[in-house]
Amino acid sequence: MAAGLLAAFFCRWLDTPLPWLIGPLFASAALRIAGVDLCCPVAARAAGQWAIGTVLGLYFTPAVLAVVAARAGYIAGAVAFALALGCLCAWLLKRLADVSAATAFFSMALGGASEMAVQGERHGAAAQHVAAAQGVRLMFVVSFLPFVLRYWSGHGMPPLPAVAAAAPLASPAALGAFGLLAAATCAAGWLMWKRGVPNAWVLGPLFGAGLLAAAQVPVGGVPEWMVRSGQLCIGLSLGTRFTPGFLHTAPRFMAAVAACTATALGLAALFGLLLAKIGNLHPATALLATSPGGIAEMALTARALYVEVPVVTAFHVCRMVVLVLAVGPAFRRLLRM
Repeated sequence: MAAGLLAAFFCRWLDTPLPWLIGPLFASAALRIAGVDLCCPVAARAAGQWAIGTVLGLYFTPAVLAVVAARAGYIAGAVAFALALGCLCAWLLKRLADVSAATAFFSMALGGASEMAVQGERHGAAAQHVAAAQGVRLMFVVSFLPFVLRYWSGHGMPPLPAVAAAAPLASPAALGAFGLLAAATCAAGWLMWKRGVPNAWVLGPLFGAGLLAAAQVPVGGVPEWMVRSGQLCIGLSLGTRFTPGFLHTAPRFMAAVAACTATALGLAALFGLLLAKIGNLHPATALLATSPGGIAEMALTARALYVEVPVVTAFHVCRMVVLVLAVGPAFRRLLRM
């Protein structure tokens, strides 16, 4: 935790995007690879996901829901593209790294990292390889895309739409309302967790806060220090997934994963720019919405860069839900073919 905080303050001093996420991620990953015994408690990771899920849900007011609903067709197209992109990159990984079809497929599937590792193991994939590949994908996207968008925003990106960039912050007078918000979102997260829903502590609070926002219940907002703490916990949880022998384990496989991830990021960027052109989306919104990153990381990037957070979140939530449900049947169908 101390190393993560120091790294976050250092990144703030450097003025990097997402300092409270990127700093802890790189610091904890470097320490783990160097052999330091670190771990991120499950409760801390869940608390971080709760804070991020709650603040994202508060964006979904009735007016915003109408905007998201108007883009439902583009969201469906992006989900189909994500499935096809995962299959293409899996084929490429199998060719480059000479691994089993199951290992290649679940390593490149654009779903949640832990869910893909579990489903991959059920289908005969090497779970450690899948987890490492998914971790590299998330780290690659989080450490690259925010910097590109930050640079582009200052060098020729079209003006951003006039939308609220941040959810309202809680004030001392709204503590009672915040208590209602916390109770509702914690209950939603706990229910989804008990039912085994993937990313339960992101999706549960997101849907709980979204329902309150859609119903226009005055619940205030989430204090900024909680949002930063959530980013810190998520960054630490991503970084501590790396192992001391990470750089020496299957170097050919990891090099192939890096190449496939770069390919996926490039193709997703092209698709995002095409979607922006035909769907009247802002380029930054489309790039984040179609990127091969995770829900929390991409939505936080959108929030930091003043992009349309609800649109980005809706794209990634739909993609994650469909992929988690469809990835197993899709793999079995591909094997039969």
